[in-house]
Amino acid sequence: MPNLSRTRLSRTGLSRKSATKAHLNHRPSLSNPKVAAAFSSYPKRLQMKLLALRRLILDTARTTDGVGALAETLKWGQVSYLTSESKSGSTIRIDRVKSEPDKCALYFHCQTNLVETFRELYPNLVYGGNRSILLDTTDALPKDALRHCVALALTYHLGRNRGRRDQS
Repeated sequence: MPNLSRTRLSRTGLSRKSATKAHLNHRPSLSNPKVAAAFSSYPKRLQMKLLALRRLILDTARTTDGVGALAETLKWGQVSYLTSESKSGSTIRIDRVKSEPDKCALYFHCQTNLVETFRELYPNLVYGGNRSILLDTTDALPKDALRHCVALALTYHLGRNRGRRDQS
């Protein structure tokens, strides 16, 4: 069990059990009511998988240099993550795959080379054209590969700008 001092617990107003559970889950709250409504509209298994993707995206952003805070919003009715603060990356969206009820996807801007790059790095992942990584809700997430792909998307513009500076 994590070392949770009584002082910290009393400041948070949480019991030791609640604080431990919150610490282990490390699930940032859904502050945008429209995003919260979108997540709650999904069937439970899909909702759990999408929340796991959300956690992976937020954790990756937090630990990737140059990304900064993400904006979590809805774009085209899909939960979306934007690097509004740093402008370092390309938008990532997550949603169900409409034609396949047991699948969800990470969607990327189709006019980038992101999915092409992912395909070269991770040929065993399943892709939807040049815009998504498809995931089955019954399978474990390939976390290491997804973290890398998410980090590449969140720093997409940093790499492009660095390349331009190197050429001059």
